[in-house]
Amino acid sequence: MKKTEKARALNELAHLYPDAKPALHYTTPYELLVAVILSAQCTDERVNIVTAKLFENYSTPQAMATLSQKELEGYIFSCGFYRMKAEHILSATRDILEKFGGEVPGTIEELMTLAGVGKKTANVVYSVAFGGDAIAVDTHVFRVSNRLGLAKGTTPLAVEEGLCKAIPKEDWSKAHHWLIYHGRRVCHSQKPECERCTLKELCDYGKKK
Repeated sequence: MKKTEKARALNELAHLYPDAKPALHYTTPYELLVAVILSAQCTDERVNIVTAKLFENYSTPQAMATLSQKELEGYIFSCGFYRMKAEHILSATRDILEKFGGEVPGTIEELMTLAGVGKKTANVVYSVAFGGDAIAVDTHVFRVSNRLGLAKGTTPLAVEEGLCKAIPKEDWSKAHHWLIYHGRRVCHSQKPECERCTLKELCDYGKKK
């Protein structure tokens, strides 16, 4: 995809999804952090169901730290990989309490020091909860970016770097949600709906088809 085509594609995505926003429900940076950890290989809809119950009594690091791993596993069982996710949540919670005075840190570098928090999770929390400029590359962003030719790469980090070069910094966080919406609504993993996609004339994948 040429530079001019990338600009046109971004304009079209912005036009298609002007109200794109996070699907996870949260009210504080800590709730968002927990929800993002739970969302790995799990739908946002399922996470929202689980956190609605979990956050009734355990919406702060102080409250979460009172749970044993087995107790937390009972709450998050339906999200899948519940043992690992419970371990990560409780470890990150201890780090927040012990290293950051009970407050979720507000930089990507500090977020990534929390147990179980990788670049994607840190980018989401930084951009959504703190209003920072970042692009989190999940499966939708990775797939759509490669198919369009907006940013190509074999790893999430490579795609993230490509997107940061292709997209103006002030649009990074918005573009993250545009790409997710397009992946969910049109550019599906198994059966992309190229015939109705308004980006097909610009898309590397669409041109080949």
